[in-house]
Amino acid sequence: MVERIMTMPSATRIATQLSEQLAAERERRNQFYNDISEYEKAEFINGEVIIHSPVRKEHNDVTGALFSLMKLYVQKNQRGYVGYEKLMIALTRNDYEPDLCYFNQEKARQFQPGQTLFPAPDLAVEVLSKSTATNDRGIKFQDYQDHGVQEYWLIDADEQYVEQYRLDEQDEYQLILKAKAGMITCSAIEGFSIPIEAIFDEQKNLEALQKLLE
Repeated sequence: MVERIMTMPSATRIATQLSEQLAAERERRNQFYNDISEYEKAEFINGEVIIHSPVRKEHNDVTGALFSLMKLYVQKNQRGYVGYEKLMIALTRNDYEPDLCYFNQEKARQFQPGQTLFPAPDLAVEVLSKSTATNDRGIKFQDYQDHGVQEYWLIDADEQYVEQYRLDEQDEYQLILKAKAGMITCSAIEGFSIPIEAIFDEQKNLEALQKLLE
């Protein structure tokens, strides 16, 4: 795209307009940081502030179930840090609050008390909803990929399946798994492998937790 713009007589004007628009966007982003509170889930995407509505029970159940499994494993094995719900990921241009995310031990050691903005994680998890699916499959998918997020999971709480994407050798996401049952193994969290059904079924979740404790 840059090469194409450089062939245009209007390249200088386009660059000036882009610079002005990005500067205005940075001001809106700084204002966003000042205005948001810990009580609301908000994101800054391509210059727009997005305030999310309360989640449905199914969404909350799935997020909580996966968090309990991931948190237990990571703490028990000292693998790093698991972020939940309102932890804000600050990327080059946009700010996201994924439903779940994981940082390896090296990144986690750099975190400070009172920190509110965090770097790109090693794993990001989004539970799909009608209002978020377009961004989850679009701008977030591209942004996480471009910032080297090793794995990206999309979970459908209604249809009860998981899509697992992983960066390939070209640093592009490839679909590794889409399933309702069986095991899912996370390469971003070394050794973390759970039954997919444990994300959706309370009894299966309890059984998986007990196994992780062994």
